[in-house]
Amino acid sequence: MPDLLEPFQLEFFQRAAVGGALVAVLCGVVGTWVVIRSMAFLGEALAHGMLPGVAVATVAGLPVVLGAAVSAGLMSLAVSLLQRRGRLSYDTSIALLFVAMLALGVIVISHSGSFATDATAILFGDILAISDADVRFLAGAALGTVLAAALAHRALLALAFDPRVAAVLGLRPALAQGLLVGLVTLAVVVSYQAVGSLLVVGLLVAPAVAASQWTQRIPTTMVLAAVLGVVAVLVGLLVSWFGATAAGSSIALSAIGLAALSWVVRVVGDAVLSAARTRATPAA
Repeated sequence: MPDLLEPFQLEFFQRAAVGGALVAVLCGVVGTWVVIRSMAFLGEALAHGMLPGVAVATVAGLPVVLGAAVSAGLMSLAVSLLQRRGRLSYDTSIALLFVAMLALGVIVISHSGSFATDATAILFGDILAISDADVRFLAGAALGTVLAAALAHRALLALAFDPRVAAVLGLRPALAQGLLVGLVTLAVVVSYQAVGSLLVVGLLVAPAVAASQWTQRIPTTMVLAAVLGVVAVLVGLLVSWFGATAAGSSIALSAIGLAALSWVVRVVGDAVLSAARTRATPAA
């Protein structure tokens, strides 16, 4: 069993915890809108869409975040073009590009000399490799996301309920939709190192789903989703550290476990309250 009191090991663990917590905050804010707008499939597609860029950057020795951002951005543009010009439905466009980008990324990785190592880090993350520079970048990304979501809250809210009303109110729904897609792209790109491209949607969606069991107000859901995401990161890291399991998978599974636990507690709680009200109601 690892000794968390060893300074060298503790430093790695602390950086991973701080970096993972920042990712959880970012995902909590963006993931709330993803759940409200039913955009989980887009998040999954973007997670795979960034794979070619990450692979090229890894093989070429370039900044991985840059490659991921470029690739995910191109994926977003391609989805829009296929939907508008190709007369394809939104989910069909995403599905086609999803498979194409995933296949392209694997092909690029397969030509590198360390296929297994590169693929494992890209697909499942390597949160323990987070550096001080990564933490600073994640802090900036989380702060920028929170500010953008706060400033665009009214427009995003109107877009979620009725784009036509948003247009009448002058809230520019197309711009709001573009901002939301951009935030989802940012969340996916900055989260992949923590949980990998295959599992990033778990951290993006599960805490928001868990939070939605307890509140219907969007700002409160965001805050609670961020808190639950941080809990999932810490639990996943501890499980990984003491159980010698993959950190990214442990974090993603912890997040989904929290969502399942929240649902069970809510259902049981509602059943108990309903039974109590029935007993308290006088018989006719």
